[in-house]
Amino acid sequence: MARQPAKTLWYDRPRYVFLEFCVEDSKDVKVDIEDDRVVFSCKNADGVEMFNKINLYARVNSKDSQQKRSDRSITCFIRKLKEKVAWPRLTKENIKPVWLFVDFDNWRDWEGDEEVELAMTAQYAELLQRVTVKAPPPAMDDLEFTTRVASCRPAELPAEGSAKAPLRGFHVELEDTILFPEGGGQPDDRGLIEDIPVLRVTRQGPAALHFVQAPLEPGREVLLTVDWERRFDHMQQHSGQHLITALADQMFGFKTTSWELGHQRTLIELDTPSVTAEQVAALEKNVNEKIRAHIPVVVKEHSEDDPEIETVRSRGLPDDHTGPVRIISIEGIDDNMCCGTHVSNLSDLQVIKILGTEKGKKNKTNLVFLAGNRVLKSVERSHSTEKALTSLLKNGADEHVEAVKRLQNSVKLLQKNNLNLLRDLAVLTAQNFKSNPGRGRVFVLHRKDGDSEFMNIIANEIGTEDTLLFLTVGDEKAAGLFLLAGPSEAVEKLGPRVAELLEGKGAGKRGRFQGKATRMSRRAEVQALLQDFLGHQSLEE
Repeated sequence: MARQPAKTLWYDRPRYVFLEFCVEDSKDVKVDIEDDRVVFSCKNADGVEMFNKINLYARVNSKDSQQKRSDRSITCFIRKLKEKVAWPRLTKENIKPVWLFVDFDNWRDWEGDEEVELAMTAQYAELLQRVTVKAPPPAMDDLEFTTRVASCRPAELPAEGSAKAPLRGFHVELEDTILFPEGGGQPDDRGLIEDIPVLRVTRQGPAALHFVQAPLEPGREVLLTVDWERRFDHMQQHSGQHLITALADQMFGFKTTSWELGHQRTLIELDTPSVTAEQVAALEKNVNEKIRAHIPVVVKEHSEDDPEIETVRSRGLPDDHTGPVRIISIEGIDDNMCCGTHVSNLSDLQVIKILGTEKGKKNKTNLVFLAGNRVLKSVERSHSTEKALTSLLKNGADEHVEAVKRLQNSVKLLQKNNLNLLRDLAVLTAQNFKSNPGRGRVFVLHRKDGDSEFMNIIANEIGTEDTLLFLTVGDEKAAGLFLLAGPSEAVEKLGPRVAELLEGKGAGKRGRFQGKATRMSRRAEVQALLQDFLGHQSLEE
């Protein structure tokens, strides 16, 4: 999309010329104020590139000129080289661009206006001091950092479940941040702005947007705190991925095509159809030897045109990347372009356990691993499970698997015997009904531990030419299965109504309608419906 000029307002003062570039929610803002011109560029909220180049009417003092950004616009106050000399127009050329307008709300006669201008300039200077003059940037290991709010605007956080409504809150942009926004396969950090929880951190161009549920006033100084447990976990998994990726390539030529840092485990996609158990064992052994070797992990920054960038592993820079290029170097092992958070030494990884491999997409293999504290937590969970099984099975850990196999075989045998008994019970139930001389035209039965086969055996044994059967199995007050059987015409009329009463779904053919029900507690209403139907049928006969 071609770039467009931003709507620009201007007005003249004895000492300053004021410019306002009207772009809401601007990003990637760049303002170059030179002695004879102003060059402005940014992107608007829709990603459209805005660009203005203004050759000024007269020369200015660029060193004493500044600008500030707000959610609505970018304002410049430009110090005149010759004070108290009026500018009849803004541009050097005596041609008015279509995007340039006089700000009549602020244009006024100069007489007696110097105090107003000084007050306005002082106000701008105070805002600039609060908003644009930044403190020293945070260090990578800072757990707390004092910064200022640059902007705050309403936003929504999509709910994780598709049926849930989005969470309403605010996107807060800070002058600088210690919270990592999600990207490069690594999830985002969590933390606090003062005592307000940060629920998500996302990247928008060079800016990090912090989602919170309470508004924060722009210009306010705030204390930012990182959730260190989450941060360190991500550092261990991410640095572990770099190490495994590098060694898998060196040892076997397996290239990493993607990776995912999950809540429970981390996955590396390798460009190979298979990895043997021997290769996994050799890789895990080498990885842990490197951890014990106490090898430093160093962060290096390079300019984008540095030829050294071409020699490192990389999947390329994002289209909206700005600033230096960051390289994570594991000394003597790997150099990788990366924006994520990492440990400073491989010994901080503690240990890596490769859990195994899974079949990946498009003839690739997924390698699954845990690093650092996740290994310790996994061991703790496994030990707790082992203790519980020892207590339940009454044997040692080495015998657990065989004990469970014996129990499974016993359960299968019991289930088979139970099914045989249910079939026999279904036949006896049907025979008992048929042998009753006073039986009615409706047969209703509910059994908690039955199944579809149980109901169909009863229907087959009783027959459905003259009798209307309503059979149900499952929990009496919750969900279950139902079967309506009888004369085809009656079942065709009543089946959908029965499903509706039970708040379920079903289908039928040839005199049978069966399905699932969610409200078994309404069985009595179904029975009344059937009795009522037969009563009307008798009257018609």
